[in-house]
Amino acid sequence: MTTTLPPIGGLEFASFRLRPGVSEHALRQAAQAVEQHLLRHQPGFVSHTLWRGDDDSYVDLVLADSRERAVALCELWPDDPHGAHFLSLLAPGSALLAFYRRVA
Repeated sequence: MTTTLPPIGGLEFASFRLRPGVSEHALRQAAQAVEQHLLRHQPGFVSHTLWRGDDDSYVDLVLADSRERAVALCELWPDDPHGAHFLSLLAPGSALLAFYRRVA
């Protein structure tokens, strides 16, 4: 089955480490809850994925229809119970957040 994604015009790229004692399983569950209960219901949302690097760092990637929408989606997390829980799993001071606009 082939699925066609809506146009992608922007993305949020956040790299981070887990808080000591937090399991990857807990992070995956929190990411699924954010997508299911928050992101899927927002205009402009395209996709959400979670990645792990070889050094046990992580990347959270949100694709949206525009850079501005990616920023707006990210701004929802702290005030949403699922987003706030996800953010509580990150090691303090480890997150680097960036937003990008599609150029081609």
